Amino acid sequence: MGKFLQDFKEFAFKGNILDMAVGVIVGGAFGKIVSSLVNDILMPAISFIIPGGGYKNLKYIVTHAQAATDTQAAVEEVAINYGLFIQNIVDFFIIALSIFVALRVIMKFKKQEEEAPAAAPEPTKEEVLLTEIRDLLKEKK
Repeated sequence: MGKFLQDFKEFAFKGNILDMAVGVIVGGAFGKIVSSLVNDILMPAISFIIPGGGYKNLKYIVTHAQAATDTQAAVEEVAINYGLFIQNIVDFFIIALSIFVALRVIMKFKKQEEEAPAAAPEPTKEEVLLTEIRDLLKEKK
């Protein structure tokens, strides 16, 4: 049992697992931001173009709702809400585009970091002196 717990501890607390957990939490928050962008900014703007209040209200009614009568119970509306499906597709594309742009920016910075030549440190007085001695010895030969 002790070996099992030790192995589990090593697995659970590796840096990669913790990084992944942070990524999931940040990703969830990022998803909320994008959903707010779509629901609160884009969809109201689109509702001006599409009559009837935008994508959310687009649906195909299979069975209309009926009120209850003395002999029959109330029947709820049955509809195919394709407008919500379209909105989820728009959400997906905005999230995908946002992640793509963020990754391109990160990769660009990493590439610049790799391409930047490392500045050579200033030589110490001893190194300068040794270089001069080496050069003098070369001249004598």
